[in-house]
Amino acid sequence: MSYQKVILIGNVGRDPAIRYVEKRPMAAFSLATTETFIPSGATEPVKRTEWHNIVMWDANADFAEKYIRKGSRLFIEGRLRTRMWEDRAAIKHSVTEILVDRFELLSREL
Repeated sequence: MSYQKVILIGNVGRDPAIRYVEKRPMAAFSLATTETFIPSGATEPVKRTEWHNIVMWDANADFAEKYIRKGSRLFIEGRLRTRMWEDRAAIKHSVTEILVDRFELLSREL
């Protein structure tokens, strides 16, 4: 048995792109998470931002289309999915996405 769960709190990087896959709404957007730390031997804190590809389906996608915008602060629970494909030039690509199971729209930080 195995289990995976991803929990993120971050800021939306772009407005959700909405499309329909077999009549099901899907929203895709990026989410930035930033951590601040002090490297060993340094005195100044360093910020490191990671960008995550977020995918929402059905009712979650409908909500995203109406209410989520660039800069929105979100709490997200979901799972990882890696997709692979080959383009017209026969170059292989892969992308890792977070499939959202549950989320909350948070107030913006001041």
